[in-house]
Amino acid sequence: MENQDQVCKNGCKAACSENLAAVEDALYVIAGKWKLKIIIVLQEMGNVRFNELQRLIPGISARVLSNELKDLELNGFVKRVVHAEQMPVVVEYISTDYSHTLKPVIMSLSQWGKTHKRKIKEEML
Repeated sequence: MENQDQVCKNGCKAACSENLAAVEDALYVIAGKWKLKIIIVLQEMGNVRFNELQRLIPGISARVLSNELKDLELNGFVKRVVHAEQMPVVVEYISTDYSHTLKPVIMSLSQWGKTHKRKIKEEML
């Protein structure tokens, strides 16, 4: 019986460790103040130019937005499209199909956030 308990504990520890590592990997890619906001705006708005994107995300600086877009592009969440045939050259950013795999996660976070806000407000009354 003791050996069976030990195996279960070790199995659970391995599963827990694996889950922690997976969550850490996910958060490394999308964590921070701006990344999810950028992804959400691009998913909702479609093709968005840099200045418009900056206007749609209050408080983000051009430098930070540029760096976050590069990170998101590197990780396959954003595609940078250059329309060189137009004058002046137009650069747009779009969310990739891969970024849409985050949609259920974003919706769950959104619902949880609304529920949490309600809970906190109720506790304050």
